[in-house]
Amino acid sequence: MFKLYYAPGTCALASHIALEEAGAPYAAERLDFKNSQQTSPQYLAINPKGRVPALVTDRGTLTETPAILAYIAQSFPQARLVPDDAFAFAQAQAFNSYLCSTVHVSHAHKMRGYRWAAEESSFADMKRKVPETMAAGFALIERDMLKGPWVMGEQYTVCDPYLFTIGLWLEADGVDLATLPKVTAHRERMSERPAVQKVLAEEKA
Repeated sequence: MFKLYYAPGTCALASHIALEEAGAPYAAERLDFKNSQQTSPQYLAINPKGRVPALVTDRGTLTETPAILAYIAQSFPQARLVPDDAFAFAQAQAFNSYLCSTVHVSHAHKMRGYRWAAEESSFADMKRKVPETMAAGFALIERDMLKGPWVMGEQYTVCDPYLFTIGLWLEADGVDLATLPKVTAHRERMSERPAVQKVLAEEKA
């Protein structure tokens, strides 16, 4: 059985949904970020990065959302959560890598400026930039990357819970959803999936 460490409101939601969609046997362990549980010695022994998600398997612990999503999909091929074609799989990996390396980093500048600068004035400047950078990232997704009805087209893949997860941050990041009709429609489709509803209810409990 897998064990997923997560915190509500984080990118770990994507892995949580993917486990549920795959029908994987797993337990979900919530971390209390408000009390800095992610930096406790107990959790750092599991994930020295002090972040979520972390997926504990019988072969060791995996971190980083794109890696965890690919592992879940390949471990449960019957769920068809990634394309069979090698090039299409690489495209899915490229999409998830873009969310991880670019879009999520843009979002993080709103509240984690200390990762990139030391001056308080720099933090404020980074925060002001977030609506622009998040809007630009999602404009690219809307225009060129979201094929519809799912990210990769007709096949639902692990790209979809990841896009859904990051997209939930848009309003708070100052992005106008009216400019993103395809992304908004994707969110609505995701919200109708039983696995998504189950995981959202669990993380809000």
